[in-house]
Amino acid sequence: MNAHVSPVATADPAKQSAEAVDAPALVQRLARAGRAAQRVLASMPSAQRAQALRLAAAALRRAEPEILEANALDVADGIAGGLSSAMVDRLRLDPARIEAIAAAVEQVATLDDPVGQIIDETRPPNGLVLRRVRVPIGLIGIIYESRPNVTADAAVLCVRSGNAALLRGGSEAARSNRAIHKALVQGLVEGGVPAEAVQLMPTQDRAAVGAMLAAAGLIDMIIPRGGKSLVARVQADARVPVLAHLDGINHTFIDRSANPAMAKDIAFNAKMRRTGICGSMETLLVDAQFSDPHGLVAPLLEAGCELRGDARACAIDPRIKPADPSDWDTEYLDAVLSVAVVDGLDGALAHIARHASGHTDAIVTDDEDVAARFLSEVDSAIVIHNASSQFADGGEFGLGAEIGIATGRLHARGPVALEGLTTYKWLVLGSGQIRP
Repeated sequence: MNAHVSPVATADPAKQSAEAVDAPALVQRLARAGRAAQRVLASMPSAQRAQALRLAAAALRRAEPEILEANALDVADGIAGGLSSAMVDRLRLDPARIEAIAAAVEQVATLDDPVGQIIDETRPPNGLVLRRVRVPIGLIGIIYESRPNVTADAAVLCVRSGNAALLRGGSEAARSNRAIHKALVQGLVEGGVPAEAVQLMPTQDRAAVGAMLAAAGLIDMIIPRGGKSLVARVQADARVPVLAHLDGINHTFIDRSANPAMAKDIAFNAKMRRTGICGSMETLLVDAQFSDPHGLVAPLLEAGCELRGDARACAIDPRIKPADPSDWDTEYLDAVLSVAVVDGLDGALAHIARHASGHTDAIVTDDEDVAARFLSEVDSAIVIHNASSQFADGGEFGLGAEIGIATGRLHARGPVALEGLTTYKWLVLGSGQIRP
């Protein structure tokens, strides 16, 4: 097949944004093209899709100068426009991050293809063979903010799992997204994938988001990745099924039996390794009987992290500021941390039940019974024992690039990668049976 780059997919986002956009017509045109491309993509052999991803990774590496140039302009605009340091960190690319993006694309190419996998098979007495088989979902719309790496992650996961992608990135990363998308499509087309299998919305007009959310029957699923306001809007307005990634209000509970050195290292890493990612700890819970609470908070304070605590936490160190009630329900994504002193495991479980977002919660303890109860009773997508919450990442789970961490309970939960981008159909194989 001679794939080609759709003119609408490569139009200048800045010019498109300045013009009046017929958003419903645009989304319909892109969606119909994406659905046609998806049918071609789903019929391609798995090995060909994998090779196309390897070619896309190579194209990303070749395009590093252009991507960095585009990203520098986005970063400069973001700083001038008052983006927070955490948002700038999410936006910023450098050679190491581009290499990580390309390596993630290559890793996805090595993963087992879920399409066609037999989930289960039964043979009732009538001789029929009943199979549930994984199939692509179809055309997936991804609406995201800030992180240009999502352009690559979302695209390659969709391609590997036989889905087409319609991407709508945030205006703060428009140039970076366009440069990454251009390189990806060049590599994919070289591998025989239709260009329309991965399309980037050519306008930053907000009406395009509304049109995507209303495109029932054309877009099969929407995945939002961004702040609370974006996710709330998507969930409120969508007429298309939504796979939501909500706040990462993540807790780390330091039990009284925790090894103090381990607890200090985990708490520091969980917050300060990268404060702007969704796996960052936002609340530190300290057992009232833990032996060295000051040893936990001092390294964080000395590293420049602002701590906001309840009355017992403030008594640990005078540099801890009193917390407001809203702090327990805030995803800071910055060097700010809430700290509460709780009465044992029951106190920690009660606090998490009131304030957690269902993303990632961790415990540090040497008591296996306490750990087992925490792992069983905390109802979050990811629950961790004796490790940093920053491991909440599809790559760390061996899934390759992730499209997000789902905090709901339906379809997929936790890091969503290839399997989470499939559904299933029933295959019924007979030998002439008729129903009595």
